[in-house]
Amino acid sequence: MNSYLLTQDTASINQQNSVDCLEAGQVLFFPEYFFSRIDQTLMTDSILDGSHKNVSYDPRTKKLGGFKKEQTNLQAKLAQFMQGYADFSYNLIQSALPSYIPHLQWGRTSFRPAQIDGRVSSKRKDDTRLHVDSFPSTPVNGLRILRIFCNINPIDEPRVWNVGEPFAKVLEQFAPQIPEYSKWKAKVLKMVKSTKTLRTPYDHYMLHLHDKMKLDDKYQAQVKKTQIDFPARSTWIVFTDQVSHAALSGQYLLEQTFYLPVQHMAQPDQSPLNHWQKIKYQELTL
Repeated sequence: MNSYLLTQDTASINQQNSVDCLEAGQVLFFPEYFFSRIDQTLMTDSILDGSHKNVSYDPRTKKLGGFKKEQTNLQAKLAQFMQGYADFSYNLIQSALPSYIPHLQWGRTSFRPAQIDGRVSSKRKDDTRLHVDSFPSTPVNGLRILRIFCNINPIDEPRVWNVGEPFAKVLEQFAPQIPEYSKWKAKVLKMVKSTKTLRTPYDHYMLHLHDKMKLDDKYQAQVKKTQIDFPARSTWIVFTDQVSHAALSGQYLLEQTFYLPVQHMAQPDQSPLNHWQKIKYQELTL
């Protein structure tokens, strides 16, 4: 069994073990548990509007983006489909990680019908390169990024990932290269609307870490990595701000993002925020 995976059966979940392993940087893997309420007319990348690689949905506002608005009935179908997946994800967290439920904050739902392999992009936007997640325009202020993925590929194609070294090792490699935080620059970014809120020191360091990892060709080539093939009709949960990962190939993926405050983890010392504060010896979320 892959040491990065904790394989789970929804009929007999060890909830405490799930939390401990997830927070330690493992992936919770549900090999035969998946979202099945799928409208087959949506299983094509032709629904994308041409300027986005994903369809996005906000469960709080019910707002959709990234799809061809001129296609008849597409919006209604997508809204029902993606709200269904958002509910599916929340229910899975209730079963596997119930201690998180009172503290979770909703993020976006994403449908990714395009093939990853062969997609042209800049290195910084290339998700086939190992990285930890950080959002340039949406500061999280120390919140954990918890994501639920589901491979719904109709022709049994796996979603192929690489998983890299532990977060502490990543920091050891890249933290010395990252420039110090500037509150003045953060204010300018907010003023020109490059960020939705003020970029905090934590977000500054995490975004630079994301970029340094992706832009370093030598690191990408030489770092130890493990390939994981997530089969069709499977689901997995991971803290993507902690687990170094890359998506190499696959098509037709659903993803739900939640945010979790560090203080509501079982082991807050495992958080990226805590790792950074040990390096910087200061509060990073202000």
